[in-house]
Amino acid sequence: MAVAKKPRRKALADTPRVDAQPALVLHQQPYRETSRLLDVFSRDHGRVAIVARGAQRPGSQARAVLLGFQPLLLSWFGAGELKTLHAAEWQGGIAQLAGLPLLCGFYLNELLQRLLPRDAPNPPLFAAYFEAIQALSLLPREPGAEVEPILRRFELALLSSLGYAPDWRITAEGQAVQPRQRYGFEPGSGLTPSGTRAGCPGEALLALAAGSLEPQWLLQVKPLMRQMIASLIGANPLHTRQLLIDLQRL
Repeated sequence: MAVAKKPRRKALADTPRVDAQPALVLHQQPYRETSRLLDVFSRDHGRVAIVARGAQRPGSQARAVLLGFQPLLLSWFGAGELKTLHAAEWQGGIAQLAGLPLLCGFYLNELLQRLLPRDAPNPPLFAAYFEAIQALSLLPREPGAEVEPILRRFELALLSSLGYAPDWRITAEGQAVQPRQRYGFEPGSGLTPSGTRAGCPGEALLALAAGSLEPQWLLQVKPLMRQMIASLIGANPLHTRQLLIDLQRL
């Protein structure tokens, strides 16, 4: 009688593999006894879930390399949703974030984790994120309003890359944005005239439409950015935003 052969395990050489991919770690946590589970934002593969086996062990080289807000070259393999880390190389060149810039970095990471789907390549957004981390690393531990333009630039890049940014020149009713009018945002519709001082000045929206990202305009679109991001986040608010609000109150 013929005996059925056991299926051979797929050879490692046949397993999909990525080598030396520029990436940054958005979040990590313990996984099983000796490993760590990484949420990684990579340049050419988007957000990827990777398990770093043995990274919890004392003396692990990967444990010393897998730092947040640091440029890395990561290699991994695996055909499923959860990949396996093969190698990690620290690239350096960015000072460790601390104080308010660190909280702002956590805010950017939480935005990406909440809004960016997995396995969706987005090189322009990766570049915007990397530039934001670089800019934050150059600020003092307790900067003033210097963090605001950095955050607004990234928020705009995120909304644009995901297709959520409106036409800054046109309201939801199809009317042209006026420089001296103030505007808010209506989820599912778009820009709407605002009768309060809390709205965003039309001149700032027109500046964005023209490609100007000067700090004076970016500071004025903050209320509008809050409305737009809140409409995407839903009922569960961002934890880091509340931390930033509490810090400002203190």
